[in-house]
Amino acid sequence: MPRLLYSGTGLGLLAVAFLVFTLFNNLLFSGVRLDLTENGLFTLSDGSKEIVGQLDEPIDLYFFFSDKSSENLAALRVYAKRVEQLLNEYESHSDGKIRLSVIDPEPFSEDEDRAAEFGLQSVPIDTAGLELYFGLAATNALDDKEIIAFFQPDKEEFLEYEISKLIHSLSETAKPAVGFMSTLKMQGDVNMQTFQQTPGWIVYTQLEQLFDLRTVPVTAETIDGDLAALVIVHPKGMSETTEYAIDQFALGGGRVMLFVDPLAEMDQPPQPQNPMMPSAPQARSSDAKRLLNAWGLNLRENEILGDSQTALTVGGPNGQPIRHFAILGMEADNLADGDVVTDSLETVNLASSGILERTDGHTTTITPLVSSSPYSMPLDALQFQFLTDPKTLQTNFKPDGTEYMVAARVAGKATSAFADSKTDEAGHIGDTDSLNVIVFADTDLLADRLWVRVQSFFGQSIASPFANNGDLVVNALDNLVGSSSLISIRSRGRFTRPFDVVQDLRREAEASYLAKANELQARLADTERQLSELQSSRKEQNVLRLTREQETALARFQDEKMLIRKELREVRHQLDVDIERLGSTLKFLNVAFIPIVLTLLLVAWSYLRLAGKKEAV
Repeated sequence: MPRLLYSGTGLGLLAVAFLVFTLFNNLLFSGVRLDLTENGLFTLSDGSKEIVGQLDEPIDLYFFFSDKSSENLAALRVYAKRVEQLLNEYESHSDGKIRLSVIDPEPFSEDEDRAAEFGLQSVPIDTAGLELYFGLAATNALDDKEIIAFFQPDKEEFLEYEISKLIHSLSETAKPAVGFMSTLKMQGDVNMQTFQQTPGWIVYTQLEQLFDLRTVPVTAETIDGDLAALVIVHPKGMSETTEYAIDQFALGGGRVMLFVDPLAEMDQPPQPQNPMMPSAPQARSSDAKRLLNAWGLNLRENEILGDSQTALTVGGPNGQPIRHFAILGMEADNLADGDVVTDSLETVNLASSGILERTDGHTTTITPLVSSSPYSMPLDALQFQFLTDPKTLQTNFKPDGTEYMVAARVAGKATSAFADSKTDEAGHIGDTDSLNVIVFADTDLLADRLWVRVQSFFGQSIASPFANNGDLVVNALDNLVGSSSLISIRSRGRFTRPFDVVQDLRREAEASYLAKANELQARLADTERQLSELQSSRKEQNVLRLTREQETALARFQDEKMLIRKELREVRHQLDVDIERLGSTLKFLNVAFIPIVLTLLLVAWSYLRLAGKKEAV
């Protein structure tokens, strides 16, 4: 029998058996897969299954991909196959409610004209005018239409979300109505210098696509009770009437998402007459103290969150990269674990964020959604009035070990902020047991510059996010209006995989390094002051030569300078040693330890097997 296996006939039979096995495997088990990826990238999430399972009417999906035209684009063809397989998953889970058609729009064909009619984006791929389509169109029984103009390979982590959002949009009879009140020009504006229209913020555009946004003026005297939620961004100078309208809306069952800020960088007041005297931080601070206090929260006045653990790197005044302790990249460890708003998000970027704290005697349930690391402390907002070098924020920076609250969910029992003055008014709501509010202590997280890069893609503006700020806002509003099926789908891939242990080592050494640096600066300043006094005394006495006191002070200064510089080098050297030791340990575990253990197990198994055979003999 072994000879037959190694003969030509045996090898031929094995090849035939393999082909037969492969054929039957494809026929019988083509739909069976095992998804071993970390985030289940090849399996529909529960949110997508919920959306598909709730379909009341059939939806037709038309996947257009120029198969023949892309013969030389191997990478794009692989991604197209990934998209097609995912669409097949939607179809298989829909119980016949989703009907998928895969179309190759060949040049000058009716299918190509149909793709253009749907509004899909074509991309030229050669100088002869050959164009490629790679998009999705969908229609429902009412002839409503939604499209994904072009599937961008660099946005693969959002693939399932984009498809599920398209299906969800066609299955909804009406979008939830959401009020939008803002003192910032988020909807777009006209540049008075160039008279050009400035585009709206990307996050506002996203909300427009998902919700029926209705502008509520900052002077509103009432809030429409038909609104499912109210979004308030950077309230300033609101009248008591407007505050009371918001108070009654929240107590009456309306959901509120509030963005406040001690220093809103996107709030650009008129230029002062003296450019050397910029506006004080108070002029760019939100004002919602009365409402926040009624809900059990307080925004610290004139204090900005500084965090050396999550600080992002920016360009310094000389062009060199430097870490900015007030521009922060909050990662998974800083986001609430298990909350539908923050679950699965990777990075949320903030700038000059405020600090939220609970008030004494609050009756609401306050759950932090975004918090700082223990390597943080409050910074005086006045430091930012003339800030030109972010490095100055590191002076006297001493983390206090507190994890400060940046965003919070507020729910439960609350009393009206106007309990004393409006009690006798008709229809006044004095309290509630079901307050539902989400508060963010930063408005700049909404700005495009902190989370999204807008590029021109064949004449069309394409937004490519590099952080989850937009997902966070949409998640929060989805949750407030009661729709959570899309939340679990967003950003299933991870943007970064930080080495937390190494980062902690760096931050601890950095804190020690900064303390030594501050001590050195203090000693330098004191010694220079003494030298200046001695020099002044010498000039008054017309003495050309250094006195003994001056020589002693100068020698002491040089000795102290050399000593502290040596200590600084030792701190930096110890930091590198700790990190190198950790890296060497991990390399040994990954490269040598595991193979050694497996080899020993294999040797032991072989030994036991041979011992068993000898006993049997």
